[in-house]
Amino acid sequence: MPTTGANLLHHFETLDATPLPQLPDGVEWLNPLRTYPETRVVFQAFLDRFYADEAPRTLILGINPGRFGGGITNIAFTDPVLLEQVYGITNSFEKRAELSAQFVHRVIDAYGGPAVFYQRYYINSICPLGFVKGGKNYNYYDEKPLQAAVLPFIQQHLEGLLRNCRAGNTRCICLGEGQNFAFLKKLNDEEGYFKEVIPVPHPRFVMQYRRKLVEEYVGRYLEVLGSVY
Repeated sequence: MPTTGANLLHHFETLDATPLPQLPDGVEWLNPLRTYPETRVVFQAFLDRFYADEAPRTLILGINPGRFGGGITNIAFTDPVLLEQVYGITNSFEKRAELSAQFVHRVIDAYGGPAVFYQRYYINSICPLGFVKGGKNYNYYDEKPLQAAVLPFIQQHLEGLLRNCRAGNTRCICLGEGQNFAFLKKLNDEEGYFKEVIPVPHPRFVMQYRRKLVEEYVGRYLEVLGSVY
């Protein structure tokens, strides 16, 4: 039986080969596997290290990748700095830290470190590819035409994650308590992907607006992680 890592690599390669929906004017795809040849190498190295088994994983879903983290590495909430310093995966990407990634890795450290955390969870996004508009990060829910255009692609992605992470009929953690959660809850109510979707504050919100309370939010994350595994 293929490992979870092999399944995930196949999943993203399948998505990469899928014709992408046409986006509204002014919105562009952020697609690291097509943009950076090195991305596939570091992504496979990550999967080989942490997903070389057949164990099921609980899914943790963010919004969509950003320009300085998963939009480069294809590893959600992992920027080139963390990729090298934490995982020892050398890369030639610009070493620019990303706020959300920093918070997520504080949670991972508090949980017991990457080896323990990734044995139980897989972090990704509701939409596997990101968007740029006006040179800035853009979210799939920022305008209705964009959301409608990418909905079939999102469904293909989520159904693939459920299969490849063997995560059917489990709980899911949603990063974001606002629009991201509202979208995923509605979609889950319609499609029945998960037994329950549990929201937590988005890492970007914590780092931008609640930075003095970071340790409290880390503790909140740990409580939720313990409740779903």
